[in-house]
Amino acid sequence: MENVFKYFEFSSFFTDESQSFLGNQIAYSELNSEHFLVFENENDSYNLYVSKYANKKQIGKEAPEILELLIKDYDKGNPEHRIAIRRYFE
Repeated sequence: MENVFKYFEFSSFFTDESQSFLGNQIAYSELNSEHFLVFENENDSYNLYVSKYANKKQIGKEAPEILELLIKDYDKGNPEHRIAIRRYFE
């Protein structure tokens, strides 16, 4: 998973204080100034979300305006999962 995080330039993991991710560890990558992909580390599995915040300083601090689960239990070996994340960076 480390290669996925580095390749797509995800932030380091930090604790969600907004309770939008139930206090789990999260990392994000910026799609544009308001839209972000967020990985949530939940019991050693990773869930991938697309989200909207007013700015990146709100991530993990305030609830997102939009939060949509893209992939539950992300598996880097699954081609469908790789395609799903790549389409956001095209």
